[in-house]
Amino acid sequence: MDSSLWILLAIALLGYLSKNLAVTIALLLLAIIKLTPLDRYFPLLEKHGVTIGIIILTMGVMTPLARGKISFDLILKSFTQWQSLLAIVIGIFVSYLGARGVGLMSGNPLIVTGLLVGTLIGVGLFKGVPVGPLIAAGMLALILGK
Repeated sequence: MDSSLWILLAIALLGYLSKNLAVTIALLLLAIIKLTPLDRYFPLLEKHGVTIGIIILTMGVMTPLARGKISFDLILKSFTQWQSLLAIVIGIFVSYLGARGVGLMSGNPLIVTGLLVGTLIGVGLFKGVPVGPLIAAGMLALILGK
């Protein structure tokens, strides 16, 4: 077994210990793929994985809208309260950061590793939630001037 498999398993263990089920499952699936003939799909996953993940995440976030739990009237009402207006502005800014983050991550695997380690530390030690690697990368891109 090569070192990359051991690293995947070690980070999966850290994900498990920090109760980060999403990271644990993702890394175990990658380890399984690596150990099987499915490893020929790594280039495809590397090229389109973030986009597929964003599609699934967007579907999850938009499900209440699709189920009718968020009405058009409620959407209009969101423009009448300062908290909702602030949420809209922050949503725009976070989308901007996410786009910058994708660009930064795609060209620098060392940054991806750092973001993953930071996410694991945040989840494990500070009871964080592992939802922000793209945003974190976007913030880093702003700091780095990218």
